[in-house]
Order: sequence, then C-alpha cells, then structure tokens
Amino acid sequence: MARKAAQHKQRGRQAPATVAEAVDGGLAELVPDPGRSRAWTLLIDRAPQSHVDLDDPAHLSFAYQRRLGHIADLVAPPGRPLTVVHLGGGAFTLARYVAATRPRSTQQIVELDAPLVALVRRELPLDPGARIRVRGGDARAGLGKIPDGWADLVIADVFSGARTPAHLTSAEFLAEVRRVLKPGGHYAANLADGPPLAHLRGQIATAATLFAELALAADPAVLRGRRFGNAVLLASDTPLPVAELTRRVATDPHPGRVEHGRALADFTGGATAVTDAAAKPSPAPPPSVFE
Repeated sequence: MARKAAQHKQRGRQAPATVAEAVDGGLAELVPDPGRSRAWTLLIDRAPQSHVDLDDPAHLSFAYQRRLGHIADLVAPPGRPLTVVHLGGGAFTLARYVAATRPRSTQQIVELDAPLVALVRRELPLDPGARIRVRGGDARAGLGKIPDGWADLVIADVFSGARTPAHLTSAEFLAEVRRVLKPGGHYAANLADGPPLAHLRGQIATAATLFAELALAADPAVLRGRRFGNAVLLASDTPLPVAELTRRVATDPHPGRVEHGRALADFTGGATAVTDAAAKPSPAPPPSVFE
C-alpha cells in the first residue's frame, strides 16, 4: 500500500516549469528534461548551450560536451585531481563533471554574463563541497589574472550571440593559454563552423604555432563541410591520448571522428595563423541549426 501511495504521489506531482529570465546574452531559458527528474537544458535566445543533471553530474548529453568530458578523463590518470580553468560558464556542466569524476580538483570558471551566473547559481546550485570558483568578467582578461603554470587543463567554450568573440581566436590569446598551463598541460576548445570551414582551419593553424600536438574531434559531416556544427580541438606539447579518444568518440551516441597528425595537417590545408590584428568572430550559425 505504501508503495502504491508513493507511486500515486509521483504521478500526481506537477512537472517542473521552464525558467526564463533576461540575461546579458539574451533570453536565458532553463528547460526541464522530461526523461530525467532533476535535469535541465540551458538555452540562450533559443540556442542550446548546455545540459545539466543535478542528480548525475557525470552524465553529459550534448555531443561536444561528451568529447570535452572524454578529454578531462584522459589527460591524467583516473581519479587524479586536476586544476582546471573554464573559459565560459554556461550552466557549469564541465566543472560539475570534473568535480564528480575527479574529486578534490580545483577549478576556476570565468564567465562574463553576471545575470546568467546568478540564474544558474540559484536554479542549479553547485555542490558546496566542490572546489569551484566562479569569476565574473571577460574570458581573456580573467585568464590574465591566473598565475603562470597553474592549470592542468584549460577549456574554452565561449560564445556571444552563438559566435566566439574575435579576441578569443588569436595566437596572442593562445599564448596566454599556454602561459597558464603547467608543463605538459592541455588546452581544449569548443569551436563552431560550417562550409567552407575557413574559421575551423584557421583555428587549427593558429594552435599549431603554439602547441606541438593537436587533435580534432567532430561529426564526420562537419569535417566534410556538409553542415554547420561543433568541433573540439585538443592541444598540448605532450603526446595526446589519440587512440582512446578516437575509440570513445566513435562509440558515443552521436559518433564522431578524430583527426590527428598528417590527416589533420592535410585538413588544415593552406590556412594561416590568426593574430589579434586580423581576428574575426566565428561565423554565425544558420537559423536552421536550432530548428
């Protein structure tokens, strides 16, 4: 009887409602996931940004976030705490993931949109035991405040109006990333582009001037220039875990491909490195991407 009563109460419970508020970047919406009782998708002006499951922060729903999660898993032995800088906060999904999978990690998030931070903190609170500090401000300026050689991993996932700002696409920006990384540290970036992939090729060429080892994970259709989408770039001066990253990306719910070495150099073609003087924002996605 008690079990039936509990089931009846569960069926009668009102489903959570979407939370919508104006933030600096536009209209932010936290939309409940009907398949997970305490999971939410963050949208900004109807563009999906991230997905969070408060009951299971190790669950990553979006393909690009899964690829960033794989990187966080593979840059150090399992369970070893990391020091991580997250440029761009969103719903703090990757910081929550690292805290869940690598306890005692120390992390800093740099997020420009203060009203968004306030919304996420209120509606999707961080675990008070997690060592996660959230700093307000521009990503590059915030990076400049972090000591030399502090981070094992820097993750860049910064979009304004669904475009990466120009000053976060240059060699000068990546030089700041490299300054903050420990020897042997890793840089991972969520990049978005579509045909003819000029922005993506330029970002790979730029990273190649600062880092000895590069790998790129993306949907094959994106790599072929058939549609707009996300690609995750991984860079370091130490050998990359390419074989295991390739296996994981290939067996994801939305399988992808990893390019590395000669194949990645061929993909980059004749693209040249981007400097501050010539930097442009990443291309705007076509409206059909979010339909």
